[in-house]
Amino acid sequence: MSKQTLLLIGLFIMSFQLMIAQGSPDYTGGLKMKFNEDGSKYLRIISWAQVQANYGLDETFDGNGNKNSPLNFNLRRARILMFAQINKDFLILTHFGLNSLNSSTLSPTGKGDGSQLFFHGVWAQYNLGENHTVGGGLHYFNGISRLNNQSTLNMMTMDNNRQSWATIGLSDQFARHLGFFIKGNFDRLQYRLAVNDAATTTLDSRVAVAGGDAVYNGRALLGSKDAGKTYAGYMDYHFLDEESNFLPYKVGSYLGGKKIFNIGAGFFLHPKGAVINTGSDTAPTLDGENVSIFAIDAFYDTPLGEDGSALTAYAVFQSNDYGKNYLFSAYGTGSMVYGHVGYVFKGDVTKTRYQPYLSYGSHSYDAVSDSRNTLGIGVNAYMSGHNSKLTLEYKKQEFGALDSNIISLQAMIYL
Repeated sequence: MSKQTLLLIGLFIMSFQLMIAQGSPDYTGGLKMKFNEDGSKYLRIISWAQVQANYGLDETFDGNGNKNSPLNFNLRRARILMFAQINKDFLILTHFGLNSLNSSTLSPTGKGDGSQLFFHGVWAQYNLGENHTVGGGLHYFNGISRLNNQSTLNMMTMDNNRQSWATIGLSDQFARHLGFFIKGNFDRLQYRLAVNDAATTTLDSRVAVAGGDAVYNGRALLGSKDAGKTYAGYMDYHFLDEESNFLPYKVGSYLGGKKIFNIGAGFFLHPKGAVINTGSDTAPTLDGENVSIFAIDAFYDTPLGEDGSALTAYAVFQSNDYGKNYLFSAYGTGSMVYGHVGYVFKGDVTKTRYQPYLSYGSHSYDAVSDSRNTLGIGVNAYMSGHNSKLTLEYKKQEFGALDSNIISLQAMIYL
């Protein structure tokens, strides 16, 4: 029998094992190719897709005054993540994909900006003994809060609280920074710390107006020496079961698979990351404003008896300082409180289970008197844990003249 035939048989067997594993609630995800007998040398591949149908309850219009269709479709995420370990002392991870592919970002030949795959993460890490690791690259070892390190594979709500990804597109590439990190634990206290380069190009390309508010593009305007670095960290203490910190992604809901109670705190600092104009519009004088974000949070996830029911709860307080009266999109200098709670009904863990949930967030801004308030009411139908689930959610957002009401249905599968 040829080597090529043996390889095809081997791949078929692994694919068959993967299909069997998908149907199990305790499936850990991914096609794992072992390079030695005990599996300590391996390559693991994980793939997932989230597809949405969104129905807007409010009448809206396009730029030409035409009514928009209330029903729209969205490929929210399409991702592939690969990581390999051929020695217990080091690991390499590669994560790529696309986000929010819809009618506005589709292109005729698939070559438009919105259609392109890009790297969400590429980093290498090295173990420093048993409990500490150092690494570098385009990474996701973020600071601030649990939700700023949230995995998109196992969120309880349909999507993450947007303001919790507090630097996305402002100093990073889609919530990932380029730099070095160290992570590990001291007994039950887990930590992650990072020093990174700030992105030169940001979503906030506004010009600082004389006597006006801060804009977040200090790296571009003041240079890398004064405004080139960011510093981040997050620590949480695990009172009950300990979570894995092998990868940076925080779990949204264990569906009763663990008994977790953690209290955490984190920060993000970008010296002179924002700027204000203390001169005139014709002769601007740009002064740096330090960006500093701090948060404390708590996460609780537990089974409720032996019948398959479970409770998940999370709460966070976040203080945001992006500079004087900063306000851009959903982000601004001020404070935020956010929380969510979900309950998994009792039932056979090998069959479909349901989890209704409620989320609420309120974000106040120094620049305006209005607060941004967001309410989410939804239900998850887990057909094979997070590996195959449907989510139906109603989300209401109010901020000034904005009063948005959307009903969304999302289908997700990950292998």
